Order: sequence, then C-alpha cells, then structure tokens
Amino acid sequence: MEKIYLDNGATSFPKPKEVADAVYEYMTSIGANINRGGYQVAYDLEGTVFETREMLTELFGASDCKNVVFTKNVTESLNVVLKGFLKPGDHILCSSMEHNAVMRPLVQLSKKGSEFDRIPGTETGELVLDAVESMIKENTVAIVMTHASNLVGTVNPIKEVGRICQKHGLKFIVDSAQSAGIIPINMKEMHIDALCFTGHKSLLGPQGIGGFILDEGMIDLIDPLLSGGTGSISHTEEIPDFMPDRFEPGTMNIPGIVGLHAGLKWIKEKGLDAIREHELGLTKRFLDGILPFEDAGKLKIIGLKGIEGRTGVVSIQTLGVDCADAAFRLDFDYGIETRVGLHCAPNAHKTLGTYPTGTIRFSFGNFNTEADVDAAITALNEICG
Repeated sequence: MEKIYLDNGATSFPKPKEVADAVYEYMTSIGANINRGGYQVAYDLEGTVFETREMLTELFGASDCKNVVFTKNVTESLNVVLKGFLKPGDHILCSSMEHNAVMRPLVQLSKKGSEFDRIPGTETGELVLDAVESMIKENTVAIVMTHASNLVGTVNPIKEVGRICQKHGLKFIVDSAQSAGIIPINMKEMHIDALCFTGHKSLLGPQGIGGFILDEGMIDLIDPLLSGGTGSISHTEEIPDFMPDRFEPGTMNIPGIVGLHAGLKWIKEKGLDAIREHELGLTKRFLDGILPFEDAGKLKIIGLKGIEGRTGVVSIQTLGVDCADAAFRLDFDYGIETRVGLHCAPNAHKTLGTYPTGTIRFSFGNFNTEADVDAAITALNEICG
C-alpha cells in the first residue's frame, strides 16, 4: 500500500532531493568539522555555515548574521533563551496555545521563583489581543508566544504583540516552529528580540538542527545554558563573550547545517508566497471536503474553518469513532499517516475544549497533492460512516 504522509506539522517529508544530496555529499566527501581543522576543506565548510547564517538572517529580517546560533532544535533554543533570561521574581506572559517546548521550561522556572500567566484564547485558538496590556505587571519582563499553533494552525498577531512589547519595554520571544518557511517573519518590523526556530519542519532540513536569533540588546541578558570548547580563544577557560561562540559550545551538527543550507536555498528559489499558497490551497480543499461530514454529525472541525489566519494544519474529532481508532484505520486501511492525541500542547486542548480526548491532526506540506487530500476525505467518510 502506498503511504500518504500528512504529518508535516511533526516534520516535513519528503525533503527536497537537494537536501538529501547535500547531506550525503558532506558525509561521504567532506566530513570535516569547523573551528578546529586547519586545512582547506574545513575552511570551505566554514563558508557554508556562515552562508547559512546569512540566509537565516535574510529570511527572518534579523540585524546581524553573527547573532544566529545553532542548536539541536527549537526546544533547546527556547530552553536556552528562557532559562538564561528569566530570573527569580520575573513575570512573563505566554499564550494559552503554547507547546510544551515553552510551557515545561516556564513551569520548571516557576518552581525557582519566576511567574507566568497565560493570555486567553478563543475556542478557535485565536489570541484575545485586547487582554494583553491589562495582564502586564510591574515585574513583567517579556512575552513568549508561538507564531502559529501546532494543533490547529491558528496564527497569532505577532506584529501587534511586538508593538505592545516595545511600548511597555518588554522583551519579545517567538517560537516559530510552525511558521518559519511558510509565513513571512521580520524581526525588526515585528520587534522580536529572540526568534527560536527548528530546521526539520518547513525549513526542510534534517532532524537535529535548529537555532535562535537574538537582537543585539538581548545578547548580554541571557546567561549561557551550556559551556565548553568552541575552537576560539582556547587560551582561556572563560566562556567567550562574542557571538555566536557565546552560545555554541561543542561539536556542531554540521550535516544538519549543510542540509538546512540546501533547504533554505530550495525555499528561496520556490518563494514563500508560492509555498504558502500551495499548502493553503490543499487546506481549503480538505476543509471544503469534510465540512459536509461535520454538518452530518460525523466529525467536528477544531479551530478555524476557513484559510484566513491559519497554516496548513487541521485538527478534527471523529464522532462515534474513537480518534485513536480512526487514526489507526487511516494508516492501516488507507495508508494515510496523521498524528493523534494531545500533540504536546495540553492547555491548547483545554482552550479549544478538546481535552483530554485530543484530536487527529492533518498537516499538509510542500510535496502533498490534491490526490492526497481527496484520499483523506474519502477515507474519513468511510471510517465515520
């Protein structure tokens, strides 16, 4: 049975051929490290890593490529930023739709003396923007927020929240896991002080590569979470005070960076607008196809039912059929791969009224087709009776 992959919200698949080719070329013909090897191949590789920083700086409207820091993933990035920035007595705001990559660090830090409050959201996952300013306290230092929900694809008004942060002298930390590579992001225009990203989703790189980008005024406010060898100023045992070495100890994931470099090139050639138009076109086709099933009481669409203000992530609950059973049948009987459960975002489900049951998530990507969507619609109709 041919498989249909509709779990791009977890990781994009397949990757462009150029990504796999780049990683294979590195692993079989280069293999060097950077900042350590004193030979030409290592120097050439440093150029590729530097160019990747430049491409990310351009993509995200950042101020300086030296402030691009590579990590394993967006979870590590958020941990470095939040744990290095928040101090006992500090207060931070987040949305009610956050992933555990934000919430678990905040809960952990709250046990050490910091505080957080959740900005309320609507039953479709939209931020109640009017509530933000009234929730700011004397000890509020920042707002941290996902750009787009991993559960229902609802996009938060990042630019407007950024203005509020600028008005009140707060730092703005953004989790772009579900938006980077799909929705335009400009750190300067959106007043973002720290942008955390992952490489393996819509940036089309392999797993194990991510990072964060800091505004110049944010650098000295974050204590490094990790320390060790950087290949620079090796005569001292102190952590480097310059970027990106301040936050990049240890051996880097060079295969991941090389793959990310190829993914970024592919995105630039394809164009964000074309990518977004394709994914939202598939999303509209899917929503239009299953709306009659909702009207017939077969299933419930969770979140927005149109394509305005969303990404290509759609969650549903099957009525009369357990969601886990329906997801199993989608895979076992029809070869359609989705994600079912709470999606590492329990409070988002509470906001949407789907806790503790969870949902089945369909997430469309660059290489999905209308035929994939139609197959999912047909399968749901048969499974739900």
